[in-house]
Amino acid sequence: MKKKWTFFLFAILLLFISGCSNDAEATNADGKIELDFWTFWGSETRRPIIEKMIDDFNNSQDEIVVKHTYVPWGDIWTKNLAAVAAGNPPDVIVNDIRSVALRAENNQVEDITDLMSDGLEEKFDPKLWETVVHEDKTYALPFNTDTRLLYYNKDAFREAGLDPEKPPRTWDELKEYAEKLNIKNGDTYEQVGFYPGWGDFGPISWMINADDGVQLIDDGEVKINTPAKQEALQWIVDFKEDLGEETVQNMSAEFGSEQQNPFINGKVAMWIEPGTFFTQLDQFAGDMDYGAALIPSFTEETGNWSSGGGFVLEIPKGAKNPEASMKFIEYMTDVEAQTYWAENNFDNVANIEASEKALDNLDGKAKEVYQKTLESLEETDFSTVPLEYPDYTDLVNPNIDDALQGDMSVEEALEKAQKDVEASKRETE
Repeated sequence: MKKKWTFFLFAILLLFISGCSNDAEATNADGKIELDFWTFWGSETRRPIIEKMIDDFNNSQDEIVVKHTYVPWGDIWTKNLAAVAAGNPPDVIVNDIRSVALRAENNQVEDITDLMSDGLEEKFDPKLWETVVHEDKTYALPFNTDTRLLYYNKDAFREAGLDPEKPPRTWDELKEYAEKLNIKNGDTYEQVGFYPGWGDFGPISWMINADDGVQLIDDGEVKINTPAKQEALQWIVDFKEDLGEETVQNMSAEFGSEQQNPFINGKVAMWIEPGTFFTQLDQFAGDMDYGAALIPSFTEETGNWSSGGGFVLEIPKGAKNPEASMKFIEYMTDVEAQTYWAENNFDNVANIEASEKALDNLDGKAKEVYQKTLESLEETDFSTVPLEYPDYTDLVNPNIDDALQGDMSVEEALEKAQKDVEASKRETE
């Protein structure tokens, strides 16, 4: 009997030790803490860059080794939430900058407030820092961001009698320039000056621009059906009617990337894209003479509001190595790594000093465009996901589509969108 009890107690002790080891830091044969870092950067361009940064971190110290796990864009965040639910998440993940507070509210990300080095906040753009704070606690560090610019064909401007050094500053000028830049052969457009439904700046972005930066959900209040936003949506509808449904649909069907991009192949004279569009132009636009400008303002009195997004580095809830993970995150968001990312991706980064350093290291057209992105970021709206209305865009967009298709008036569409979103309000703690 004594032997049986001894064996039983020994088995319990083994189970206890085994259970404790599951919560301890995972180490490799060299005694280093192993971290699993998930990203969706698997392209031929970005994967070597992020892996070079990881290698630099691994070689910078002797305590931690990070491995890179590529998870495709369409899967990474759903797989992360499943891993969090299962209690086996990655140590660090790249995640959406607009929804940090939502993940914090849903207990899906670790609070890193007490893990951060002193003075860390001062290294980042204040607007980006706001996105990672929820109820006075920090849940991620900003990594990169973006903003939109109006690219315009200077050669097309000259042919239309427009000053190539004076891009449109307001919506009225944008419409005026667009009409002068239209080139028709009979009923067919050989060149369209501009259409606000094309490019990377959708109706919601135009509506916020018109309302001088007021988001659709502003400080917890639904502000969809406002006079300025109605006027913005009607402006897009009128643009479409002027060009004609057939023109819009036929030309849209031909659009593609690289040489098939309508701005690059000369089908459209003005086009909105993020700052990183420069890399496509540099590679495929040949000797095109083009400029980059801030998004035109609604009036002379309102701002050049653009839309933006970006990504953060965060520690998923339940990750086993938070202190080591924080060291890695701080390295990846410090000056050296951020400058390397900015220069090799032509990307806007969150670290202020790195952003300025990257600009100093550029020249020519690259410097000109990058400078414009920094100016645009000062008036960029990130439309962070509101906790009371997390799915508001899913309710707004169908109504906008109905207005653009002529199935509803603009007033009816935005009134319905306002009511749909208000009815969806959820309670928060």
